Amino acid sequence: MNETATKKKEPGMATLVIVLFAICAVTALLLGLTNYVTAPFIEANKAKTTQEAMAKVLPYDGEYAKVTDQYSGGDATVLNIYSAGDTGYVVEVKPATSFSGNLTVMVGVGADGACTGISITSSGETSGLGSNASKPAFADQFVGKTGEVKVTKDGGEINAITGSTITSRGVSEAVTSAIAAAASMG
Repeated sequence: MNETATKKKEPGMATLVIVLFAICAVTALLLGLTNYVTAPFIEANKAKTTQEAMAKVLPYDGEYAKVTDQYSGGDATVLNIYSAGDTGYVVEVKPATSFSGNLTVMVGVGADGACTGISITSSGETSGLGSNASKPAFADQFVGKTGEVKVTKDGGEINAITGSTITSRGVSEAVTSAIAAAASMG
């Protein structure tokens, strides 16, 4: 029997490239389709989370009106500002100071210029440490604060989360920015 007749032919480089391209194309198509199908649900969930956070930090019977385009304060950490009529403003802030760089805080500011509450809407902070920023023991300290808000280590009144001073500073920075942004709107 002939040795070359029984030996299988190895695929050439062109065949391998075509197969790899086909696998990549199918994978990209599936990822794109998944994104297309899930995008509306993700947006709806994000909108619901935002509405719940706004209602938590500044209860208001009406509809919160986005007024970010009227803000001229120039603070790049201020992402969005929502008006709650005569009740005050809700300000979404992504502070420059945070452990992960992914901290987003919703801050309510009453008509009197004082913080009415905070809600962490996005966080990549360390689980068990920075993630404690959303707990009432920490968050309730901000209610009623005006002006510049700082942790006690920096000469302020906010008790930092143990082991998470950077996150505590970030939330304090967010509240300070929100108070200033709301003051500039009035």
